[in-house]
Amino acid sequence: MQFRYRIPFSLQFTLSNPSFSEMRIPRILILSLLSLAFFAAPAEARVVRVEILTRADITGTFGTAGAYERITGRVYFAFDPQNPENRRIVDLDLAPRNSNGEVEAVSEFVMLRPKDPARSADLAVIDIVNRGGITTFIFNLGRNGAASPQSAEFYGDALLMKRGVTIVALAWQWDVAPGGNALHFQAPPVGSAERPITGLVRSDITIDSATTSIPLGHSLAPTLAYPVADENDPSNVLTVRDDPVGTRTVVPRGEWTFARDSSGTAVPDARWVYMSKGFAPGRIYEVVYRAKDPVVVGAGLAAVRDMMSYLKYDLSAVGHVRYGIGYGVSQTGRFIRHFLYQGFNTDESGRVAFDGFFAHTAGAGRGSFNHRFAQPSRDAQPYSTFFYPTDVFPFTSVPSHDSVTGRRAGYRDDLRGSGATRVFYVDGGHEYWGRAASLSQTSPDGKQDVGFLPTERRYVISSAQHSSPGAWPVSENARINGTSAYRGDPLDQRLALRALMSTLIDWVKNGKQPPPSLYPTLAAGNLVKPADQHFPTIPNLGAARVAHQPYRLDFGPRWRQGIIDFEPPKVGAPYQVLVSRVDSIGNDLGGIRSIELLVPLATYYPWQLRTGMSAATDRLLSFRGTFVPLPRTDAERRSAGDSRPSIESLYSNRTRFMRQVDAGISSLIARRFLLREDSAAARSRMIDVWERYGVRDR
Repeated sequence: MQFRYRIPFSLQFTLSNPSFSEMRIPRILILSLLSLAFFAAPAEARVVRVEILTRADITGTFGTAGAYERITGRVYFAFDPQNPENRRIVDLDLAPRNSNGEVEAVSEFVMLRPKDPARSADLAVIDIVNRGGITTFIFNLGRNGAASPQSAEFYGDALLMKRGVTIVALAWQWDVAPGGNALHFQAPPVGSAERPITGLVRSDITIDSATTSIPLGHSLAPTLAYPVADENDPSNVLTVRDDPVGTRTVVPRGEWTFARDSSGTAVPDARWVYMSKGFAPGRIYEVVYRAKDPVVVGAGLAAVRDMMSYLKYDLSAVGHVRYGIGYGVSQTGRFIRHFLYQGFNTDESGRVAFDGFFAHTAGAGRGSFNHRFAQPSRDAQPYSTFFYPTDVFPFTSVPSHDSVTGRRAGYRDDLRGSGATRVFYVDGGHEYWGRAASLSQTSPDGKQDVGFLPTERRYVISSAQHSSPGAWPVSENARINGTSAYRGDPLDQRLALRALMSTLIDWVKNGKQPPPSLYPTLAAGNLVKPADQHFPTIPNLGAARVAHQPYRLDFGPRWRQGIIDFEPPKVGAPYQVLVSRVDSIGNDLGGIRSIELLVPLATYYPWQLRTGMSAATDRLLSFRGTFVPLPRTDAERRSAGDSRPSIESLYSNRTRFMRQVDAGISSLIARRFLLREDSAAARSRMIDVWERYGVRDR
């Protein structure tokens, strides 16, 4: 029997927390406890140590859960490369090992937990942080982000905390830039100075403003990059093109170098590319180079697994719970899909880690989370970050057939460890346009609905932009020139998200069945090809016709072993992408139609064109939607040539409008897509929209 020796967490906290520094603990007692821990404590989870950095009470109380405390610190992991559950971690066997033959990693974390365990919900939500940032705040209304995290004001109405949920924000991503408020993950290195490992890495960026230097890391955060191994290596190539599948033109090697611009001077830098004549706006630049210093990127997946396992199975764990749910949004929604695809929900002892997952705005994607030289921040956007392993077959959880390649598979074909795990896939309308979401529910040719497992639910918040609502009220500065439209879609998807998370918690804890899945389908006639979409006529406003397009990609003969040999990959046939059909106002059909769509005063497009940019103005801007108020009167509608109905014709006056609002709110509550406690917020928003864009009562 193999034993892992670990100081009990209660003693670790006593020794590491400054508030205990003045306690007079007899030295002989400490030595006795340390000895006992070292010689007799087999670890029950692969968390080997938790280091507390800060621990403080949060002011105020939170519903029946009472007082909360906020804890920050580090979690130390050790992974056994010989354990069957770890063999799926690419390059773990090539990482340095400790004296026990294990590979080590460290995560930073933030925990919010009830001070009184008796008031706890006995359930933890692990916030799988997005590029180092906490994401579960989406479930809180009325937050003041400028307040102290030790104040109740910072958390607003604190939906999850009022229910006694323990929230653990955990780092898992190796390439988050240092500093700031981000949470960081220290991944194990691969190889050594004596046996270095190199490989091809690709970096692309769409330039929308002139610059002389670009980072090799993904610029969205920005993130760290793998450094170039040898700047003179013939593998290093810079190309430029004007279309994602257009012909690449090689930029002569003498015109660029690995450096960055510092006040007009090129400073050598192994993680940047510099071109003295500058990079032209509107063009797609791509660097392929031989890199060095890879890390075990997939250790982040194992860290998330083992943190949940630790909280559930280690009785001495801080924040010990019985149930666990993982939440991820956008990048980390794709992380959840990848986690399930590669079977990470079983820990080293063969136990189930997570009981539920909430994968938010993942579309049909997975990601660069477990291969050599993986770049976790790389995604797949409508006009940038092309051809990374994000949208790759299989897309559906149940098996589907690809008529082009002949493959038949589902991304959850291996249910070991997750057969009973409840999963919510929640997207907005944007994910159909910008994240190929239809592929998660149809055959690759777009001709058949495929469906989901009995332990899964699929919900789409109709017309919602990516991840979170646009600012409300909308600013006049956001007006698109020459139109009545505004940049940003303010549809308040948070209300539906709050109801869905509450429903998932009830399903996991109490076995209460959630509402049936609700999303646009072929059978209902609510999925169409982008070019066949029938949008209303809105004066001077262009309509989206080109959605994000995934292709069949060939990364080389060793891709199944987690090594890319072809950079860029070979691009094959496109997949068929479909989008939600719209009504006469332009709002999406087929999903959860929030109160803004049930009683409309505007068109909420979940997409936004690259209007006014230097190139590709018919393509989509990443993540953002468009808000277009309806014409107030029939006279205004006719004068503008707007095909949408006027507010006057729909409601006549505020009283009739509010009557329909109240009926719509009641319907959403009855169907469990709106919490009763949120009815006032929904009603208040609609009153505000009317006051700003409605008609005056006569």
